[in-house]
Amino acid sequence: MATVHTAAASPDADKQQLAETFEMLLTTVRQNRPSDDIAIIQQAYDFCLKHHAGQKRASGDPFALHPLEVARVLAEMKLDSTAIAAGLLHDAVEDTPVTSRQISEIFGEQVAHIVDGVTKIEKIQFANREDRQAENVRKMLLAMVSDVRVVLIKLADRLHNMRTLEHLQPERQQAIARETLDIYAPLAHRLGMGKVRSELEDLAFRYVDPVGHDQISSAVEANRQQGEQFLRNIDAILHERLVEHNISARVDWRIKRLYSIYQKLQRQRITVDQVYDLLAVRVITQTVQDCYAVFGLIHSIWRPVPGRIKDFIAMPRPNLYQSLHTTVMAEGGHQFEVQIRTEEMHRVAEEGIAAHWKYKAGGSPVNAKDEQRLAWVRQIVEWQRDMTDPNEFLSTLKIDLYPEEVYTFTPKGKVVVLPKEATPIDFAYSIHTEVGNTCTGAKVNGRMVPLRSRLRNGDIVEILTQNGHTPSRDWLTFAKSSRARNKIKHWLNEHQRERAIEIGRKLLDREARKYKISIAQLTDTDHARAAADYGLANPVDLLAGIGFGKFSARQALNRLVPGATSTQQPETDSTPGMSDAVKRVFFSKGSDSLTVEGQNDLLVYRARCCNPIRGEEIVGYVTRGKGVAVHARNCPNVQNLLYESDRRIAVEWAHMKDEEGSPQRATYPVKMTIYCDDRAGMLREMTAVISDDGTNIRAVETKAGTEAEAIVEFVVDAYDVGHLIRLMNGLRRLPGVRDVQRQQKL
Repeated sequence: MATVHTAAASPDADKQQLAETFEMLLTTVRQNRPSDDIAIIQQAYDFCLKHHAGQKRASGDPFALHPLEVARVLAEMKLDSTAIAAGLLHDAVEDTPVTSRQISEIFGEQVAHIVDGVTKIEKIQFANREDRQAENVRKMLLAMVSDVRVVLIKLADRLHNMRTLEHLQPERQQAIARETLDIYAPLAHRLGMGKVRSELEDLAFRYVDPVGHDQISSAVEANRQQGEQFLRNIDAILHERLVEHNISARVDWRIKRLYSIYQKLQRQRITVDQVYDLLAVRVITQTVQDCYAVFGLIHSIWRPVPGRIKDFIAMPRPNLYQSLHTTVMAEGGHQFEVQIRTEEMHRVAEEGIAAHWKYKAGGSPVNAKDEQRLAWVRQIVEWQRDMTDPNEFLSTLKIDLYPEEVYTFTPKGKVVVLPKEATPIDFAYSIHTEVGNTCTGAKVNGRMVPLRSRLRNGDIVEILTQNGHTPSRDWLTFAKSSRARNKIKHWLNEHQRERAIEIGRKLLDREARKYKISIAQLTDTDHARAAADYGLANPVDLLAGIGFGKFSARQALNRLVPGATSTQQPETDSTPGMSDAVKRVFFSKGSDSLTVEGQNDLLVYRARCCNPIRGEEIVGYVTRGKGVAVHARNCPNVQNLLYESDRRIAVEWAHMKDEEGSPQRATYPVKMTIYCDDRAGMLREMTAVISDDGTNIRAVETKAGTEAEAIVEFVVDAYDVGHLIRLMNGLRRLPGVRDVQRQQKL
């Protein structure tokens, strides 16, 4: 959905633009699906024009142009007329007074179901943006299980919105682009839709890191002419040899996508001219046998680079991607990547689940291969039911959406596909939950290894178990798969909660004895009332909260028996000077603070592992005896703590004023690491960028890297995330700077 503005009746130019776009849509439908009935598409178009009349997009175009363009994308995917009609109607319920019932009555239940699955949840109040985002994604995935056209329309919707993103405000651009990289591009990847994924990533990259985008774009353009000439020469050589060996194939070539280059630079901290697969050739054959013939032919012409050969034909990726990959060395030391696949494999790689879209009247739209592609969605729907925390849901989803695979084997030869850097614990839980829970050790290739060992392609893994053995919390620090992490969290949560309830009951009893109150004499109504005062569903949740340290036993007793503790001397406050409304801990000359809503006896402090600063999304976690630790939401440790949902607590950045009532800003020490060329004057230029911004430098350290690289570490005083991003972008613009990273720990 895009921003909607209401305007007067559309001018003739708008009507002509809409009519021309609709005609192009019909032309595409007739070419790709000549037997489809276009009557429903015409009806949906008329309905769309009527109900979106007068609405404008942020670009000034008539709003109806957006659903029309979405429908065109769907038509290019060769989807059926039902999907295209739903694409034309996808914003009707969200942005007009039209209801789902009206859609159902006019266009049928199938169209209405798809439209409802795409429609965002807007009418429910959520605590924050993350909760709303999580629920919208959750709703889409649930609808996608029964009809995958829901997510295809959502991807088409996001694709057109990304193509027109320049018309929105910078903050909205950033938020939408980040969500695209986090959720929608990985979703397209998981469905095997390489073409959509690539365009979404490159469009989003432009807004998420404009400085990085411009630098990489400039570097690629500077080398484009030379690179294209090199690829033409490779193309000519390859064509000649293919004809010579009587192999029927076509050859494509390209320069690597900008976002793909960016990811490699981030991972390896190298420059663009060090990207070995910047240039790529694709050979598309008629048969699998020809694929392997071309594979051998290429290695007879150019020397292969060791460790860069991958056979995804014999072992397809989970999204059913198939291809042979190799990187070879040409004359002059120039490396380039070669992908070899059949026409069918190429179609699947580009279009994914939409490659064989054949809807039968009243029949299932999904064939066996598509079912395999959607199996992971069903798994997500299963484990998401146990997740109440939106941040945990989205984080786990992101892990599951974009895995880099490791192919391992059971002792009997069964293939087990796991995420990159997976461990024997991940392997154990992939076999069965009980195997994971009772795992005591593992053998890899016949040798005993620690459970935290990383598995590699081809490893044969044997899991050792013992009855009565239970999962360890430490497993969360090295388990990589969403299945393993969720099973471990579930077990820990259940058993930790039982222990917390028992501790809470003992603490409450002890407090009651101190005030000579008999808990046994209180009624169920008293307990229910006290729990409701805390916003909890039942008294057991209150006991768990006391046991975890989230609530004070004395306060809970006072809720159970109002006024019971008022005649006694209050307990000594271990943190004197804190206000009655909230507890604060000050981090910079008393000018800034964090607050916990509804609590007046909790100490708050920033976690050292992630050092959150103002402007970051934060989450509070009650620690036993130390108060509330405040983590950045993207802190790796947060995911290891979130299984104990009873210990999460709402925290926020407070706006502080001085004695005269004027607003004040705190500064936070932040460490930045800069990877750059090792040349004279570099440190002086960096220091000038930071000083010119008026930023205080607390410390600086330099050390040598590898291959003429220097590493410079600054500790600076930052006001907030915006200030830090401005500094980092300024440093990235310096010639010779390869990467700038914020370090969570000081």
